[in-house]
Amino acid sequence: MSVVGIDVGFQNCYIAVARSGGIETIANEYSDRCTPSCVSLGAKNRAVGAAAKTQIVSNAKNTIQGFKRMHGRTFEDPFLQTEKNKLSYELQKMPSGGVGIKVRYMDEDRVFAIEQVTGMLMTKLKETSESALRKPVADCVISVPSFFTDLERRSVIDAAQVAGLNCLRLMNDTTAVALAYGIYKQDLPTPEEKPRNVVFVDMGHSAYQVSICAFNKGKLKVLATAFDPYLGGRNFDEVLVEYFCEEFKTKYKLNVKSNIRAVLRLYQECEKLKKLMSANASDLPMNIECFMNDIDVSGKMNRPQFEELCASFLTRVEPPLKSIMEQAKLQFEDIYSIEILGGATRIPAVKERIGKFFGKDISTTLNADEAVARGCALQCAILSPAFKVREFSITDVVPFPITLKWKSTSEEGLGECEVFNKNHAAPFSKVITFYKKEPFDLEAYYSSPQELPYPDSRIGRFTIQNVTPQTDGENSKVKVKVRVNVHGIFSVSSASLIEKLKEGGQGEEVPMETDHTQRVANTKLDDQVSSSTLFLPSIIIFCTLGFETTGENKPDSTKPKIKVKSVDLPIKCELLQQLGQDLLNNFVENEGKMIMQDKLEKERNDAKNAVEEYVYEIRDKLCGIYEKFISEEDKSKFSLLLEDTENWLYEDGEDQPKQVYLDKLEELKRLGQPVQNRFKEHEERPKAFDELGKKIQLFMKVAESYKNKDEKYDHIEPTAMDSMEKNITSSMDWMNCRMIAQNKQSLAEDPVVKVAEIRSKIKEMETFCDPIVNKPKPKVESPPEKEEGKTNGPVNGQNGTEPKSEPTGAAGDNPKQTKQQNPTETQTTEMEVD
Repeated sequence: MSVVGIDVGFQNCYIAVARSGGIETIANEYSDRCTPSCVSLGAKNRAVGAAAKTQIVSNAKNTIQGFKRMHGRTFEDPFLQTEKNKLSYELQKMPSGGVGIKVRYMDEDRVFAIEQVTGMLMTKLKETSESALRKPVADCVISVPSFFTDLERRSVIDAAQVAGLNCLRLMNDTTAVALAYGIYKQDLPTPEEKPRNVVFVDMGHSAYQVSICAFNKGKLKVLATAFDPYLGGRNFDEVLVEYFCEEFKTKYKLNVKSNIRAVLRLYQECEKLKKLMSANASDLPMNIECFMNDIDVSGKMNRPQFEELCASFLTRVEPPLKSIMEQAKLQFEDIYSIEILGGATRIPAVKERIGKFFGKDISTTLNADEAVARGCALQCAILSPAFKVREFSITDVVPFPITLKWKSTSEEGLGECEVFNKNHAAPFSKVITFYKKEPFDLEAYYSSPQELPYPDSRIGRFTIQNVTPQTDGENSKVKVKVRVNVHGIFSVSSASLIEKLKEGGQGEEVPMETDHTQRVANTKLDDQVSSSTLFLPSIIIFCTLGFETTGENKPDSTKPKIKVKSVDLPIKCELLQQLGQDLLNNFVENEGKMIMQDKLEKERNDAKNAVEEYVYEIRDKLCGIYEKFISEEDKSKFSLLLEDTENWLYEDGEDQPKQVYLDKLEELKRLGQPVQNRFKEHEERPKAFDELGKKIQLFMKVAESYKNKDEKYDHIEPTAMDSMEKNITSSMDWMNCRMIAQNKQSLAEDPVVKVAEIRSKIKEMETFCDPIVNKPKPKVESPPEKEEGKTNGPVNGQNGTEPKSEPTGAAGDNPKQTKQQNPTETQTTEMEVD
């Protein structure tokens, strides 16, 4: 199972993977761990990431960037109407009311939904992670800003499906960072101790987010979040762009904004200048050659001047910090540390204001760019059964309060209930009890529209169907379960009707409900204490619909008990800007076709490049190392063909099918391959002849040793040695004959003998001679030792003869001494001599 965390940023993306060695941020094909959030469409294929970024200026109208904040928004959205004036590409209204991006692809105008564009980017990120892991990737965790609404979050999940990814969780940026920070800490307080409160400040290219998190050992709880969705690094870039546009208008009489390519180049240079000013307070120059109308422009800027221009944006740094302190109800002394991340936090003025607000030194222990992706990868590892991760619970929060509305039966007008307040724990489930006689609608919306970075506060409408009155005509009790899931998305997950059964029916007996039951606004809200608590409908359950009281309000204990059961009710969901399944399937199918087209185009370009490389390589070598191996006539003919092929590549051959390039390469190789082969044979032939000569000498020495009666070879039969000598002589004659013939041959002609033939001759000699030379000597069996007391003659006492004894002298003088059969000790027997 793949374990991948993806940080899809406004400007750049990062991918982190979990391996046996830990969490690692992986690099793309350019050995860069940062992949630009950029997609470029062309006449034949798509370019994504770094390849697309190089086309921002050259292919401005078809290169899409800065599209992250378009998720879930309508074309009429005020933010998009303001944004589209800054974009180099065209936005268009989709039939569903959403926003589409109009580009030219495959020589025709196409409109892509934002889910498709993000899907293209995620496809690239998926390919990069598969290349690093060397296995398919499907499951992942993707980061989103904490202020994303339901519509935006659902849009991101749809984009992941377009790319073939299964998003296990959409994780808030600051929560992912908090996980990456806390899971490695060994000194966190125990659950019984006071938690460690850490502030995380994330200012990226397009948004500013802050949160306070409480850490205990094995536990992370988000206390509060705040944000400024429209403050980020690009605001500071825009200040510089506006300044230099005015300067160039005065100094060079150039209307920069009338030329989109000039604007894009200016944005790139201003971003570089901003980064340089973060490290240098002196005056810094900015020079752009051939900026516009073939005019070179120049300007300069220093940090104090830059901070003065950005004063209005710098004042927006503190309000979110103040907000989270108020929400969490903490004092400055309760804060353990302040961790900053995001590219814009590198601006000295931003860091200075954050540190000044808290009155503490800020910490930069986290990787400002990669911490979000690493946290997502850790969350994916926790969710994966393939990895064993330290126990660590994560409790996030609901960023905006959510309220339900419905048509009230007991009161005039509408009933409403705030089911999730701001900073409520998430994921979380709640059960609401309604008393209804007929189907009813629940409308979900965000309670505080003024806090939303989105013009529409509605979430959706949920219709609870098949609600009927009880058999006695009374209202039915309907339990509705609402939930904010792991993605931070609100839903009405289930509904059930508590049905009274007739006598004899199968169910559970409970006291009958009396008229004294107290109800408030037709509803009852039952909190589930844990997000893992499940409410199971369609089963028989125990319900107490009444309670005992005393005096006038006490129900009659003699009332008969009734049986009830829970019946599952269907729910119809109408969500704003929700992609239909058919349309989503169509997006997935189109993405598959575009992936195939990209693959075919890559193969076509590879074939074209192979022809071009062959032309340049052979042409250079024809005047060098190959010059002696081709005749003048063939050289002139081949050189002309190479020149014609080069011209063809840049004219008619600029855009041809793959097979045409393969055929052209084959045509070139028909003339070039023989030349290459002759050169190769000339280089390798001496080595092969030398190897054959050494082998002949080796076997000749064996034959000479045999003639000199060398004991090493005395077991070889004479006939075998004679046949080996004949083979040696034959091989020597063959080699001498071929060498003489080859020396007479011109280098420009095909060789008389090839290296393969020489090596075949060597193998033939080895096959014939090796068995003879390496024939093992026959083993000579030693005679068995005689046992003590035994002789070669008759047994003692036979034929009337006496046993004979051998005379012996001093110990060790007689070689015929009889030894004891003892492997560790030898004894000598002394005998008398007459």
